[in-house]
Amino acid sequence: MKKLMLGIFTVIFFTTCIFAQNADMQKKQQEHKPDSLNIKSEEVNTEGSVTVEGQNINYKAVAGTIILKNDKEEPTCSMFYVAYFKKGVSDVSHRPVTFFYNGGPGSSTIWLHMGAFGPKRVFSDDNKYSPPAPYKLVNNDYSLLDATDMVFIDAPATGFSRLVGKGKDKDFFGIDQDANAFAQFIMKFITKFNRWNSPKYLFGESYGTTRSAVLSNILQSRDNIDLNGVILLSEILNFDIDADTPDDIPGIDLGYSLTLPSMAATAWYHKKLPDQPKELEPFLKQVEQYAVNEYTLALMKGSEISQQEKEKVAEKLHEYTGLPKDYIIKSNLRVSGNQFEKQLLSDDDMTTGRLDSRFSGTSMDPLSKGSQYDPLDPAISSAYVSLFNQYVREDLKFGKDKTYRPSAYNFIKSWETKHNIGRGHINYGNVSPDLAMAMKYNPHLKVMLNSGYFDLGTPFYAAEYTLHHLPMPDNLQKNIEYYHYMSGHMVYLHPESLKKIHDNTTKFIKNTHS
Repeated sequence: MKKLMLGIFTVIFFTTCIFAQNADMQKKQQEHKPDSLNIKSEEVNTEGSVTVEGQNINYKAVAGTIILKNDKEEPTCSMFYVAYFKKGVSDVSHRPVTFFYNGGPGSSTIWLHMGAFGPKRVFSDDNKYSPPAPYKLVNNDYSLLDATDMVFIDAPATGFSRLVGKGKDKDFFGIDQDANAFAQFIMKFITKFNRWNSPKYLFGESYGTTRSAVLSNILQSRDNIDLNGVILLSEILNFDIDADTPDDIPGIDLGYSLTLPSMAATAWYHKKLPDQPKELEPFLKQVEQYAVNEYTLALMKGSEISQQEKEKVAEKLHEYTGLPKDYIIKSNLRVSGNQFEKQLLSDDDMTTGRLDSRFSGTSMDPLSKGSQYDPLDPAISSAYVSLFNQYVREDLKFGKDKTYRPSAYNFIKSWETKHNIGRGHINYGNVSPDLAMAMKYNPHLKVMLNSGYFDLGTPFYAAEYTLHHLPMPDNLQKNIEYYHYMSGHMVYLHPESLKKIHDNTTKFIKNTHS
């Protein structure tokens, strides 16, 4: 079974996650020691206003930390958060509160905070590279403060969150440990701010969706905290079907099939298809049908596939991806996401983005088999990190003399992928049973899936496949809503998609509480 890759090369890579090994990076990782200085909780209050689609909203912002404790009531972790509360609300029992977090595992929540739904956002020119500083912070016309109060949470060891006191790596760095930490944080938060009777939502991106599946089950079945909704952005619940390294698990070919529509969308965007369709979505429906029928059946035959059928499949894949037919045959009809990113624009010595394949950058090594970096990272990361460091200190008045970690890959030496799904059953890296159990436990729970077409890290069709295969009664499927965007993993980088995800999420929240 694949292990969760923690030795990655870029900050933004931690907004998603894959299971693999990287021994070289592990050798460089630092020894993590708990902080003995930040054991007391902190809280700084400020005020501000934001204009959301023409509506002015005044808010109170709280930047602070909540101390987690072990069974002996000893401090283990100081978790940093920024909460935004709409002012003038007399009865918070009718005001929703939503908890936001990014993924990795090992990413702070700087991306959702400063790119998607905070009252201010980083200005970026869609899929263009941001030039060096100075960068621009602007009013966020699509903040979700019009629909919900918001709490942006940094996972242990990321952002300003730190292990403290008796905290140890093994207590936090794993599927179950991570979800339990967030459950304790949420319980302490709703107690501190008297939000027990408020409608509650989870909003996770990438590995944050993995967290949400486990967390939603823990909160409801163990802690008696029912949720109104779980909002998934760029979902990954089952790592056996990921796009990056399907060759690590020979015999399980779904990763290739379910990534094909995202490859087709990318080839369409870069105009690399031999017969370029005018519209994307009708074309993708055709590719989806082929992917789960003829293509999947062909891969299932393994070495028993005839040469004639192999040629036929290769021709169809060439038609859908733009890759040369002979390259597809040499790859045994199995092209991983990593290979595709490197090969699609190889004639120009360019590599496409992984998390957002609309981006592209010069290939590091034109002769390499796969991509060696994600061009999205240098395009946006400096702007986000620079502006958040300025914003948190100047506007939120928090963090003086503290170091903010956009990611924590130097501090997370390993991630425990063994996962307890209850009743004594253990699996590795598949948390879809948890979401199903949460939905069965609370039949009123609604789920919203948001996916970008140009995401090769967490492909949209793989996300749909996972949710359509949740182990639960068919009648609960009506509780799931599906939304697609002309963007990538970080849907909000595309201005039109940011507006759409705001409007769709606002509607979802309003329809799921009274």
